[in-house]
Amino acid sequence: MNIPDWFKQPWPWYVAGPLIGLMIPALLLLGNKTFGISSSLRHICAACIPRKVPFFQYDWKKEMWNLFFVAGILAGGILAATLLQNPHPVAINPRLESELLQYGIRDYNGLVPGELFNWHSLFSIKGFLLIVAGGFLVGFGTRYAGGCTSGHAIMGLSNLQFPSLVATASFMAGGFLVANFVLPYILKL
Repeated sequence: MNIPDWFKQPWPWYVAGPLIGLMIPALLLLGNKTFGISSSLRHICAACIPRKVPFFQYDWKKEMWNLFFVAGILAGGILAATLLQNPHPVAINPRLESELLQYGIRDYNGLVPGELFNWHSLFSIKGFLLIVAGGFLVGFGTRYAGGCTSGHAIMGLSNLQFPSLVATASFMAGGFLVANFVLPYILKL
């Protein structure tokens, strides 16, 4: 199958953003469903955990569509990784490239830098902080905020929900602070 090169490249924000944004009215109009990914983990736990944990005592079968949605995301990711592989390194800004060189990051052949996200670095202090501690903080923040970035920033803001505005502003502020003040120290480890 001959897939054009433009299809393999990351799509610009002005194409991808509206496509993602159009999912919200489609979900609302076609099935009165809300968009969010983090709740699917709760549905999986409710289906698989036989204990009488009050948090998981609800009719998760009514939300089965969400599990199919997540399975579609997984299948789409696998298809994109196999059929749409880009043989060229990811194009990044030259200023960012020179900054990352200071931290020893040179591999841009994948979606994430190979020097940071691999099995070998997982067992280092830097890898543990980036992958394990970072994953824990993302999970904690998602639970504390009552939803993930996609649920709040895409669905909540489109429904004009004030808690989603606060959550999205907090996500963005935290991301800016960590990227500019915390991440450089972790990358120097």
